[in-house]
Amino acid sequence: MKANIHPKWYPDCKITCACGNTFIVGATVPQLQVDVCSHCHPFYTGQMKYVDTAGRVDAFISKRAKAQKDLVSKSEKRRLKKIRQLEKELEKPENLAELRKKTQSKNTKAQKLQTSKE
Repeated sequence: MKANIHPKWYPDCKITCACGNTFIVGATVPQLQVDVCSHCHPFYTGQMKYVDTAGRVDAFISKRAKAQKDLVSKSEKRRLKKIRQLEKELEKPENLAELRKKTQSKNTKAQKLQTSKE
């Protein structure tokens, strides 16, 4: 086994619950804070209790609604891709004269930008 690759082990880690219950276990950190333990969890106590820490449920619902809104079907994606490809093809010059004209205009724009920076 390799030496010095494992974290430090604390055999007397103190766990503190939000309900006030504390207990000792072994862990890689000296102290832990938890929201729910076996003394206050609804499954173990048999009591109905609303557990929503810092609006996690609301955050999940809003994320899910946003994801549903942004959802695009595969056929729609394919259609949009085809349209982009057609537009790209239409931008290409049809003959050498158009290609020369296009490259000259790009060169003049680049020269203007370069002189304005200096």
